[in-house]
Amino acid sequence: PPPQPATTAPTAVASAPTEPPPGHAGTAEDAERAQEAAMRSVQDVKQQQQALFNRRLTFENSLTYNRYDRKQLTLTGFLALDAIFLGNIAIENVESDTLTWNSAIRFGLNPRTTLSVDVPWLARKTVYQKGGAGGAASAIAQEHTTGTGLGDITVSANYRLFTERPNWPDTVLTLGVTAPTGQEPYGVSWRVLERDDEGFIRFAVPEEEPTGSGVWQANVGMSFVKTADPAILFANFGYMHPFAKSFDDLDNNPDTINPGEVWLGRSFYFGAGLAFAFNERTSLSLSVSDKLSARARTRYDEGDGKWLKVIGSDANAAMFNLGVTYALNQNSTFVTQLGIGLTPDAPDFSLIFKVPYML
Repeated sequence: PPPQPATTAPTAVASAPTEPPPGHAGTAEDAERAQEAAMRSVQDVKQQQQALFNRRLTFENSLTYNRYDRKQLTLTGFLALDAIFLGNIAIENVESDTLTWNSAIRFGLNPRTTLSVDVPWLARKTVYQKGGAGGAASAIAQEHTTGTGLGDITVSANYRLFTERPNWPDTVLTLGVTAPTGQEPYGVSWRVLERDDEGFIRFAVPEEEPTGSGVWQANVGMSFVKTADPAILFANFGYMHPFAKSFDDLDNNPDTINPGEVWLGRSFYFGAGLAFAFNERTSLSLSVSDKLSARARTRYDEGDGKWLKVIGSDANAAMFNLGVTYALNQNSTFVTQLGIGLTPDAPDFSLIFKVPYML
C-alpha cells in the first residue's frame, strides 16, 4: 500500500533527536569513518583486480588449492544386431589435487605504472584409475603420481590509462610474459602398468607430474573498477598467446620417441563481479570468470611439416567466485576466495588465501 503521511499529537511542541537511518552518517565523525571504509574497500578491490598505484612496494603471498575429478566411459567392442554390445566396458577416472604457493613482488614506478614478478611453487598429486584391468570389466587398476617444483614465473607491468570519473571506471592495461621455468609436460618418462596379449599398452602413467606448460606465453589484458555506492563494480578481459617450441618427444607412448613442435591453444579470458563493504575492515565480493582455450597443435619432425590439431585439447573453464577481504591493519589484508567450477573443464572447486603487505 502507498505510505501514509506522518502525523503528530497536537500538544507536542518539540521532538527528541532520532538516530540516522542505516547507511547515513549522523555526525562528521561518522561521515569520515564511512568514507574511510569505502576508500579501504575500493583499495582492496583494486589490489585484487588491478594494482595499487599509490603504494611503492607490495609483497603478496598466496596459497591456492585446486581439485579436479574427471570420469570417462570407454567402450571396446561392437554392436550386434544394432542393439547388443559385445566387448569391454571400462571406466577411466583421473583425480588431481594441486597446491600452489605464490610469492609476488609489486613495485610502483610512478603514479601510473607498476611492475610485478610472480614466482609459484607447485605440489601435485594425480590418481589414475582404469577399469577392465586384465581383461575383466569389473577389475580396476589404480596408480598415482606426484610432482613438486618451481612453476612458470610471470613478469608483468600495469599501466593506468584512466582514473575513475563520474562516467568512466578506473582503467588499467596489463602486459605480461610467462617463462617456462617449471617442469615441462613433454618427454617425461612413463611407467607401463599393463599390456595386452599382443604387447600393446593398456595402462601407463607418467613417472612425475609436470609443474609448468613448457612454453613461453605473452598476456595482454584490461581491467576496470567503478564505485557505485554502496557497491564496487569490476570487470576484466584479456588474451594469452603461447609460442611454439620444439621438444625431444611429444608422444605419451613410452615405446616410441617422436620429436617435434608444440603450439598450445590461444586463450581468451573475461570476468565481472561486484563487492560490498560491510564495515571499515570487511568486504564481500561475488564474480564470474571464464577462460576459453583453442585447440593445441603439434608438428612432428618426421611428418609433412603441417600443424595437426589435437582433438579434445580445447577448453572452456568457467568459475563462480565468492570472496571475503579483511583488513588486518593499515598495511596488510587477508583475502579468501572460494571458486566453484561451472563447466567440465574448470576445477571442481578452488580455495585461495592471500596476504598482501603494502609499504
